[in-house]
Amino acid sequence: MTNNVAGAGPFALLPAIDLSGGRVVRLLRGDYAAMTTYGEDGEAVAQAFVERGARWLHVVDLDGARDPGARQTGLVAAIIARIGARARVEVAGGLRDAQAVTACLRAGAARAVLGTAALRDPALAGRLVGQFGAGRIAVALDAREGRAVGQGWVPGAEGVPVADALERLADEGIRIFEVTAIDRDGTLGGPDLAMLGRLVRRERGELIASAGIASAADITAVRALGCAGAIVGRALYEGRVTLEDALAAAG
Repeated sequence: MTNNVAGAGPFALLPAIDLSGGRVVRLLRGDYAAMTTYGEDGEAVAQAFVERGARWLHVVDLDGARDPGARQTGLVAAIIARIGARARVEVAGGLRDAQAVTACLRAGAARAVLGTAALRDPALAGRLVGQFGAGRIAVALDAREGRAVGQGWVPGAEGVPVADALERLADEGIRIFEVTAIDRDGTLGGPDLAMLGRLVRRERGELIASAGIASAADITAVRALGCAGAIVGRALYEGRVTLEDALAAAG
């Protein structure tokens, strides 16, 4: 496996912009009742990241993840338009069918990230790769107790073993996986290096690490494992690591 997210270079650092009700927020372990607001203007936050050197942004529609009918499509499109050609934007949250993915990519997103839809129907993910190319479709493997779950991370979602999900989706042509340990999301407790390492060693695609990253050292650690990138959120918003230091760790 190569450490290369399609079109992104040797290692990609993706600042996270999670949106709820138009605001920039972060959740703790995916709990909507444990939400912290970090900004009122998602477009301005995105622009600031890009002006400071970010070349990828990870934009998550939390409202859409919980209810696809509540997707913040206008705001996401506005962020993409604001960034223009200066950086790539990947979009996640509420993309549950081919129509939603197509609209997202036509709005200018560089990549669409599937979650629940891909777990329920791996063949759908395969068809989208066939239509748009492997570099424009990613799958989120959000793991709780070793099982990949969707459904907006609702507690009690059954899911499937995360390694099995990786294998099935890789067989369908998925090459980019974004791996989140839900119990570490928003905790600043460090990434789940053991789980990431097990999945990297399967050599079935390029893995982007998410959840728990709190420092430049954490970025260095996931890079050393063989991950192709890292998504960083709360650590940037709370000043645990500067964007400049995070980018330097990403190389």
